[in-house]
Amino acid sequence: MFKRKPHPGQLVLLSDKDAELERMIEARVALRAEADAVRWRFRLIVLETIMMAVLIAAAGVALDQKPVLVFRAALLVGATCFASGVLLIGLSGASGWLLSRLRRWRAQ
Repeated sequence: MFKRKPHPGQLVLLSDKDAELERMIEARVALRAEADAVRWRFRLIVLETIMMAVLIAAAGVALDQKPVLVFRAALLVGATCFASGVLLIGLSGASGWLLSRLRRWRAQ
């Protein structure tokens, strides 16, 4: 690719300290982005759990089922959906951790 020449009046900042500072900033941003990603995944699972439980409750009410049966079914589906979502978040985190360990091991 073509490299653009900087403007002649621009201050050029090229030093080892700047590179080290840039690496530190990138590491902090990466950690923060990873934490935000986990929070958003958890929020998505909670929303999915609520939607599934409400859908089961609405279907039970629409089919004129007993209220206790509808409540129990909605609770079971919601709990199962939540458990499977949390399990998936945990497994994806564990697989990412194992892959990073494998890459570090192969790099040595």
